[in-house]
Amino acid sequence: MKVIDTSNAEHYLWGTGCDGWHLVKQDDFSVITERVPAGECEQRHFHIHSRQFFYILVGEAVMEVDGERLTLQARQGVEIPPWVAHQFCNESNSEVLFLVMSVPKSHGDRVLAPLLK
Repeated sequence: MKVIDTSNAEHYLWGTGCDGWHLVKQDDFSVITERVPAGECEQRHFHIHSRQFFYILVGEAVMEVDGERLTLQARQGVEIPPWVAHQFCNESNSEVLFLVMSVPKSHGDRVLAPLLK
């Protein structure tokens, strides 16, 4: 057993200036903490197998879930079932830090979804 944080977790970059750290990286369970700068969004997508829970630690984010826009503040979250299209966006003027937990892991289980008009 060891204490895990962003100083010793596996790090990756995504989007434009976004960071992710694998806090738990197992095939059947994943916990990632991510940092999204102001104005950045991920691509709209869905997962075939993975159920996810997004939990905001710092800041405010907008999560589009199957066509509905949800504003999430710090200490709020939303569950995303498999096959439900979603997109995480930071429309604020400051960075957002959040956790995303996935069962099973979401990496390799991502399908891009068309953008909404």
